[in-house]
Amino acid sequence: MTDSYPQPSREWWAQRWIDVLESFGWIRRLARARVYAREGNVLSIEFKGPKVFARVQGTAPEPYKVTLSLDPFTDEQWQYVIESMSQRAIFSAKLLAGEMPQNIEEVFTANGLSLFPFTKFDIHSRCSCPDPANPCKHIGAVYYLLGDRFSEDPFVLFQLRGRTKEQVIEALRRTRGSGGNAEVGNQESNVPIPHPPSPIPLTLDRFWDYPDQLEPSLVVIAPSPSSETVLDVLGPIPLKVPGQDAAVAQTSAQAIADYLKTIYPNVSQQAVLSGMSTGDPEA
Repeated sequence: MTDSYPQPSREWWAQRWIDVLESFGWIRRLARARVYAREGNVLSIEFKGPKVFARVQGTAPEPYKVTLSLDPFTDEQWQYVIESMSQRAIFSAKLLAGEMPQNIEEVFTANGLSLFPFTKFDIHSRCSCPDPANPCKHIGAVYYLLGDRFSEDPFVLFQLRGRTKEQVIEALRRTRGSGGNAEVGNQESNVPIPHPPSPIPLTLDRFWDYPDQLEPSLVVIAPSPSSETVLDVLGPIPLKVPGQDAAVAQTSAQAIADYLKTIYPNVSQQAVLSGMSTGDPEA
């Protein structure tokens, strides 16, 4: 696993993890940590809930023990995040395909959260080595190997924040199925998923009828954004009369089309004015 480090190309979310860590000013420490990661000193990485447990071989005969965690989000915070995700179908599609949406961070930011560590104090790590510095090279090596693990499974990021892949996917399905009101937590939600409404029978002779009053705020009357009319869509007017010269017929058709084009803008304008004045007692 570690022999392939560093990877020639890393998924954006894994690279983002590395960039965030390197932005905390640990340049010298992380330089030594990269060597440890590249040489395979990280013997194992294990996930237990939102915590990471690793064994890293140092200069001592016995490997050092490293633990690492981020602050997990609360049930309420995850509920807000899941509801925001469910409102954008592309997020559900990407996550179901095992991919991390490019702008997934926006969902967390909009809810006052950060998927990735916001400051160095957001990362809680310990190592059994005697080095008092944090991160030591053993912790730093685990940081880099986590980036590789994120490339393999982006849901590990969510797990560090308190939710497994299965919990996130199931919560997304429930929320989308219940109109965005499902509870998101460690326990199964008791909110029932509504059945889809029965289809309304199609009546052809009343297909264009709508007897109810429209909500005024939903009705917007505006002129067409283009100057194209039905004359442009239908093409030349076929006015050729049997026995009539083709050139004469074409000239007549063009003259009528030009005349109608002068009328259409006025008709359109009057239609807009009439629509805007509907219901006005002074109109």
